[in-house]
Amino acid sequence: MSDTHIKIPDVVPLVRYTANGTQTVFAYPFPIFASEDIAVYFNGAEQVSDFTVSGAGQTLGGNVTFTVAPASGVVVAIERRVPLERMTDFLEGGALSAVSLNNELDYLTASVQQLQRDQADMLRFDGLETPSPVVLPVRDTRKNRALGFDANGDLTTYQTGSTLAAPTYAQSGTGAVTRNVTDKVKERVSVKDFGAVGDGVANDTTAFQNALAAHSSVFVPVGTYRVTGTIVLGANQCLIGAGQGSVIAASANTFNVIEMRAGYATLADLKITGGAVGVKLYGVTAPCVQNILRDLVLSGGNTGIQFDGYNDTNKPCYWNMVDRVLVLSPATHGVHFTKSGAGDTPNANRIQNLRVYSQGVNITGSGIYVEHGSHANLFTDCEVNVSGTAAACVRVGTNANKTHFVNLYTESTNTVPNIRLDAGSLDTAIYNLHAQSNGSAIYDLSGGQYTAVNAGYPYKFTMGKITVADANLTLLRHDTVFVDAAGVATIDITTARTVHLVAATNGQITMRLPAASAATGAVYTVKKVDSTGNMVIVTVTSGMAPDGRDVYLGGPNDYVTVMSNGASWYVLSSNRMAGNTRYHDGAGTYDVDMAVDTYLMSSFGGVKTVRLPPANAANAIGRIVHIKKIDVSSNAVNVTVQGGGNIDGSSTAALTAQYQSISAVSNGAQWFLINRYP
Repeated sequence: MSDTHIKIPDVVPLVRYTANGTQTVFAYPFPIFASEDIAVYFNGAEQVSDFTVSGAGQTLGGNVTFTVAPASGVVVAIERRVPLERMTDFLEGGALSAVSLNNELDYLTASVQQLQRDQADMLRFDGLETPSPVVLPVRDTRKNRALGFDANGDLTTYQTGSTLAAPTYAQSGTGAVTRNVTDKVKERVSVKDFGAVGDGVANDTTAFQNALAAHSSVFVPVGTYRVTGTIVLGANQCLIGAGQGSVIAASANTFNVIEMRAGYATLADLKITGGAVGVKLYGVTAPCVQNILRDLVLSGGNTGIQFDGYNDTNKPCYWNMVDRVLVLSPATHGVHFTKSGAGDTPNANRIQNLRVYSQGVNITGSGIYVEHGSHANLFTDCEVNVSGTAAACVRVGTNANKTHFVNLYTESTNTVPNIRLDAGSLDTAIYNLHAQSNGSAIYDLSGGQYTAVNAGYPYKFTMGKITVADANLTLLRHDTVFVDAAGVATIDITTARTVHLVAATNGQITMRLPAASAATGAVYTVKKVDSTGNMVIVTVTSGMAPDGRDVYLGGPNDYVTVMSNGASWYVLSSNRMAGNTRYHDGAGTYDVDMAVDTYLMSSFGGVKTVRLPPANAANAIGRIVHIKKIDVSSNAVNVTVQGGGNIDGSSTAALTAQYQSISAVSNGAQWFLINRYP
């Protein structure tokens, strides 16, 4: 004991630190009498060496210095621990030393503080309560029994089978093994284990986030859990409720309620209300693949479910599955496939038994909107019933291809389309469409880039890109388009139509076939349907024209049918209709336009010059033309060539008497007479 008087302050004689791996000196803020009064512990284990103690006899304490710094994270505890003994005797009748008396009182005070510290954490009866007996039953009496309290609150023992205090658990059935009760209870983690209340008022966001941060599978008991931020479901995690009584309620429609940012996660047996998006799937930390959404109700948000290709092609949104999901009263879309960044489109996702129902609430988008998507996103046995404000019950966007719908039911009002196919959408397949909206069954802006079976009105079958080896057809219809223009025009042939009926009433019309390489196997018919002398010319956008030259349709009902083999266009059939003759009366100059084969010329009013086109003109090469004088006058009909040139070596062939005629043909370099009468 120190010979120096110290004061014992009112302080707990214990201090704890968390080591950082470098600190070696730790202070203790209470007095000790000798260095032996200090006890040191690492994580509860007492240390007896590798440290020194300074500050003995000092009222404000001192330091413990370690030879080697405790490892980072180790809890270092420093405690005053004095022996409970008396070390001093006062002589009877002798002088009373104040120092000895003070030291003795200090030691007694330190001993009392030590006892107080030891008893602070003990279970004990309330000070105002009359204690019940606290003596334990003898050993043989208390064997295999658990300690508890009876109806009076008195200490007693119970059979271990009647209390969870039993240390083990045995399941019934052959092969069951005995397990630790604590392990058994921990098998199912509840969001309430992390402080969730579920009363619809308390903010349970942190409870969900902490539960999913600590465990891969979290249960949501019946209740309404108000959240103010997004809950992220990571790879291989499960968030499962007890049915529609387990409600996750977003406090606003400004954030996504659930986000699935990786793969192989499951969201099931829940009701989710509100939110910008009820459930959003997109690859952030890993590819967003093989996730499962089942038995969900998504109500009152802007969009129910969103599949997003996002911004990384290495983290796509593929192969996710949705089953038995109801989307109620979405403000924008029921289900939305999109790509918000530079990633890949959502591909090969499977949605079945989905129902989108507006419940009379206005919707600005569509029940299902595949804005971006590819490679067989499949919708099976789905129903969409939306208000008359929708853009469509189902919409397939410009950047969607190979989207499939099987057994689809659609319903709306206000002429909302049942299915809308945007321009640019490709290879949409629709099988068994039950269209109950009063809008178009299939509102096609894609140019026929879809296949429909038992779908659409009035035609329920639209087949695209199909090869038939052996067909027996009782009725074959060609899809037809009527072409007209306000004047001279060049028009590209519509590749989605087989027959083009062309009226050149207001001027010459040039119909351009696509390049042969872009229409392998395609067959098109172009027919002139007006009675004017204006030409209909069939040519190509690039490459060689049919059979190597443009086709000129000059007479009413002239037509040509052409086919591409992928390299060139070929004429399959053509005609020169009866009445393919032109009559002209009057003097002056008449230019042959090669629109017809026979020209009947009257020169009754004066000498007439009939000019053939140049021999190398595209509409002349290989064509035979007949010119006949039919009037009784002596005025000649002189046949010449535009721009010079000759016929059989002569610049002029003259018809001077009634019924004289010539027939001429061009080889591309010169006109030749092949017949003259008489």
